[in-house]
Amino acid sequence: MKEIDGIDKALCVAAREGNVEFVLQVSKEIPEILLRPLMRSCFSTALHYRQARVFNLIHGFRFKHDLVSRLEYNRSTLMDSAAHTAPDHVLNRIYAPVLEMQRELQWFKEVESLMPPSIRGVRDRHGLSAMEIFRQSHRGVLEQGEKWIKDAASSCSVVGTLIVTITFAAAFTIPGGNDQNLGYPLLIKQPFFKVFIFSTIISFLSSSTSVLLFLAILTSQYSEEKFLKSVPTKLISGLSFLFISIVSMITAFLSTTYLMLNHTNYSWGLLPVMILASVPIFLFVLSHFPLLLHTCVSTYGNPFDRNVKPWP
Repeated sequence: MKEIDGIDKALCVAAREGNVEFVLQVSKEIPEILLRPLMRSCFSTALHYRQARVFNLIHGFRFKHDLVSRLEYNRSTLMDSAAHTAPDHVLNRIYAPVLEMQRELQWFKEVESLMPPSIRGVRDRHGLSAMEIFRQSHRGVLEQGEKWIKDAASSCSVVGTLIVTITFAAAFTIPGGNDQNLGYPLLIKQPFFKVFIFSTIISFLSSSTSVLLFLAILTSQYSEEKFLKSVPTKLISGLSFLFISIVSMITAFLSTTYLMLNHTNYSWGLLPVMILASVPIFLFVLSHFPLLLHTCVSTYGNPFDRNVKPWP
């Protein structure tokens, strides 16, 4: 009995640490533990600590239906476990507060998809449904995510507005001037003049789009479900268009510089200007690309694997 109790504790520790191999090995060596309440505790522990690799095993568990349909003495289900906030050290691994709320929702929806319809609406001993528990326990996470995304959208919209202003003015300030008689640009036949025109247009349109997306984030009414797809998608789109606008603006600037200096005694300055012009792009990539990458992975990636071989 003591040996079984020791294995119980070891399994819970393995689930907490994400040790899939240990869980599978123990289930093969001691198959009788599969019928004990321990397996429910094992998956609940993996769920509490958000260990996806261990929790994914539930999809191949032969007694999955009995496990997810079981009610505890206090009428709690696995959905109730998913409804509670993950420990702080688990949430701190996530890149941004907005992604914390998203990941918590993903876990809740994953567990909800496992539940039979008759279990999803079960209320606990306090008369609360799993979704109501989720909203109560994640109120702080929701507020942090809302504050963070609004601050990020506000700062990015300022940058986008500046680019809109610059590119709008640049469109009417043609390098080289216009022909006084015909009104055509004097450098219209130069290849880099076309680069300037198209870069300015792309920068203006993309920055305008990014500003509108960030304004949509700022004026949105925030609920838990918004953080699952809507808010992250707007953030991804806004950052992408903002990055395009910055690159296009720098390209327009470099093409103008080339047109002005190429046939002068200052053509030697083209290389230093190009190097310095790459600094804003590098700084933006350094500061915002990790956020864009993590948001894309979190939104369009799937931490859950349902293609698990049946076991034991």
